[in-house]
Amino acid sequence: MELSDFIITAVRSILKNKMRSFLTMLGIIIGISSVIVMVAIGAGAQLQIQDQISSMGVNLITVFPEAFRNGGVNQGGGSGSRLKYSDVKILKKQARLLSGVSPLIRTDVQVIGGKANWSTIIYGVSPDYLAIRSLSVSTGDVFSDKDLKVNAKVCILGETVATNLFGNANPVGKIIRIGQVPFRVIGVFAAKGFSGSGQDQDDMVVAPYTTVQYRLSRFPFLQMILCSSISGNKMEAAQSEIRSILRESLKIPQSSVESFTIRSQTDIISMATSTTRILTAFLASISGISLLVGGIGIMNIMLVSVTERTREIGIRLAVGARKKDILIQFLVEAVALCLTGGIIGIGLGIIIALAVRAYTGWNVVFQAHTVILSFVFSFFVGIFFGFYPARRASSLNPIDALRYEP
Repeated sequence: MELSDFIITAVRSILKNKMRSFLTMLGIIIGISSVIVMVAIGAGAQLQIQDQISSMGVNLITVFPEAFRNGGVNQGGGSGSRLKYSDVKILKKQARLLSGVSPLIRTDVQVIGGKANWSTIIYGVSPDYLAIRSLSVSTGDVFSDKDLKVNAKVCILGETVATNLFGNANPVGKIIRIGQVPFRVIGVFAAKGFSGSGQDQDDMVVAPYTTVQYRLSRFPFLQMILCSSISGNKMEAAQSEIRSILRESLKIPQSSVESFTIRSQTDIISMATSTTRILTAFLASISGISLLVGGIGIMNIMLVSVTERTREIGIRLAVGARKKDILIQFLVEAVALCLTGGIIGIGLGIIIALAVRAYTGWNVVFQAHTVILSFVFSFFVGIFFGFYPARRASSLNPIDALRYEP
């Protein structure tokens, strides 16, 4: 028999018992569709995390001072801060791989303006901060280096703060009170939305770091330094350059441990996507258990089919069919069941993933290699679980098979 004959016979056998064939394929359908959905959601989550982290800034590199320990308890990065603006000036002067450097001091504040008040965070930074964080103003202007030198009491509001204080009115030029200090609003940032951790990136106030340091926080050191490398492929080299300059600036001996930590966007993205990838693989492997169950179901049904068709097998052997032909016939039927179930599962998985995106707004990404691997895996499931029933059918004795009475 030709392969086409085996395929035609297998299709006829499947169509002859449609309901049983569908129930046989159900495990494969559920398994494949579950894997497609899990991988699509996981890949979408990874892409969304990368986009959200990238929105934090352009080629962002953050320098944290060492953490202070009190009674063996880590007080968190910046609690033992010894970074100063002089370190920022040295980085700006000596670094060749940085396009921007900004100090950062942050503190929680109560802001009063218009007829309302709002609890938020104020960031004390330099003008480079806006370029590093990819921030732009939708209304008004930004402060300058001159404002840093004179400790100007000016600020830029995030959209959330502006809306809660002034509603739809334009706050530019208005006076607000932060703590007990009056500030003049010179601009409003364009909206950035929520970060991957759920933080509202528009719920903030930005002002010259000198003003925040001397009038609000009264903390002599910087909580961190934000830098931006000149390009994405220079991130590692830029980190090495920062480390070398700061070690020399802080007079840290080569044999001593650094009193600061450097983190880049690449590190953050790598950690976040690694966690998501592991979780996706875990969920996909759980979904894959149904493929095993589906394969066992196919093997059981094929064994039942061998028993039901014992006389048919005996007749084929009696009229000249070889054992090899019987083996191939049942293998083709098992593979056809699995491939059909795999195709239905792939289609169902895509439909479910699209429905999840439409209903929840989650990002889903379909990867071609996942679809191809699902199809190939269905093929091998058919061969693996169909081989034993096929071998059992091909090993029947023609005489005993002809005498078989169901």
